[in-house]
Amino acid sequence: MTSNPFAHSLTDVLINQTPEFLGLYDPVQGWFTRVNPAGALLLGYASAEDFLAEPTRTLQTPRFSAANWDALREQARRHGRQDAETKIDYPAGRAFQARVELTYFEEHGVPLFLVRITPQSRLHQVEHELAQSVRRYEAVFANATIGILVCDRAGTIVSANQMAHQQFGYPPTALTGQSLDTLVPNATSQPPAQRRKPFNGQPPVQTASAAHRDLEGQRLDGAVFPAEVSLSYFHLDAAPYTVAYVLDISLKKQADHDLIAQRQRVERLNADLEQKVTDRTHALTNTLEQLELHQDELAKALAAEQELGELKSRFVSLASHEFRTPLTAVLTSAELIADYSTTEQQPQRLRHLARISQSVTHLNDILEEFLSVGRIEEGMVVASPAPVNLPALLLDAVANVASLLKTGQTIAQHVQADNLLWLDPSLLRKILVNLLSNAVKYSGENSLVQVRATCAANQLTLIVQDQGVGISVAEQAHLFERFFRARNVGYVPGTGLGLYITAKYLELMDGTIALHSTLEVGTTVTVVIPYANPPVD
Repeated sequence: MTSNPFAHSLTDVLINQTPEFLGLYDPVQGWFTRVNPAGALLLGYASAEDFLAEPTRTLQTPRFSAANWDALREQARRHGRQDAETKIDYPAGRAFQARVELTYFEEHGVPLFLVRITPQSRLHQVEHELAQSVRRYEAVFANATIGILVCDRAGTIVSANQMAHQQFGYPPTALTGQSLDTLVPNATSQPPAQRRKPFNGQPPVQTASAAHRDLEGQRLDGAVFPAEVSLSYFHLDAAPYTVAYVLDISLKKQADHDLIAQRQRVERLNADLEQKVTDRTHALTNTLEQLELHQDELAKALAAEQELGELKSRFVSLASHEFRTPLTAVLTSAELIADYSTTEQQPQRLRHLARISQSVTHLNDILEEFLSVGRIEEGMVVASPAPVNLPALLLDAVANVASLLKTGQTIAQHVQADNLLWLDPSLLRKILVNLLSNAVKYSGENSLVQVRATCAANQLTLIVQDQGVGISVAEQAHLFERFFRARNVGYVPGTGLGLYITAKYLELMDGTIALHSTLEVGTTVTVVIPYANPPVD
């Protein structure tokens, strides 16, 4: 059994009275076998017994790993003594910076370490951190891959790193005392005295930096090399200093020169190639333009031919149907009139004569619509404004379609216009007749057709509403096309030109037309036409 190294009374007094941590560490067991009371208190324990009651009985040093401890103990074993600095944690989670010193000895052949822990004061810690910072700065300064020159107010170099000596061809430490203007003659655009003027009188408080500039550095042997130099300024103990950062850009300049030469060669080749391409492209473009011109002309001609063919087909189909029905009625009525030879049969003759008259009127209306389309598309129809009495014009339009009314059909009129309007009366009447005739034709017996006319803010609004068969949503987009007729009105005579002509008349009058329709409910057409007041004589 190992004897107690602290058993001697004098040793025991020294150990127990010291204010620092002293402990006996057994590397075989891997923990402390004894600590002094002050050391236990330093680690945050009430007594040495409390510390030794811990299962680990070791120092809590998260930033000093087990491998670090093994290396430290090995160094102490070899050299007899070794120390290190680390942070030691309290049980409550706090930590303090300390110096740990290990002394190796053996007791009856058993290896032991005397561990001494000295807390570092804040000043000592700051001094240590400052020393580390200085060493880091010196390492960065000495091993920087660019030349660094530090100059005083007079422009004399007071410090230079290894790379600066290599760049300028000076032996180690030989740059100290040299002038910056000797190494980099054009480091600034001002004479040395003028450049140092800002430091005279009141020196600048903040450091200032200059942008990178491409200059020439001069070596000890007189040779020059391209360099990229930037300057910055700082103060140390109220004395101004200049720092020059020098980067040898010889390889970069050579690469730039080679690149420029290669680029010029490529540009010449590109210019020759572009000229050849331009010539051939020009010839090809001319050919393509001719082809496209002919192609466009052919496409337009084909489209026009197709449209014309479609219109002819639709016109022939429509004309053959629309003309056949009234002509058949005329022929039939004429044949029947020949059979009514007596005076008593006069009513029958009159009825057939009326049928003939209606058929002729219908044929005339069809021809008029065809002629109207031709005049509109040839630009022969223009708006000619004149004073319009709206109530009278509306009565005339209603009277014009009265012959089309079915049994029980009525037309209700609502007019709000007291003054004369400055509009084209002929075009306005044709618009009203077209809308009213459509409303009557596509509505059944005993139905009501309403026409409303209001004037406000120099705009005439006409609304024609019927209770007819209506138009599907899908077909409403085509209603203003030539010869278009909805599928559900094929049994009703018509050319499909009425709404097309109406829309064209409205264009001439700067008006608009909108249609809302629901199948089996009815259709509402709204027309808005701007007008002016009649001129005063």
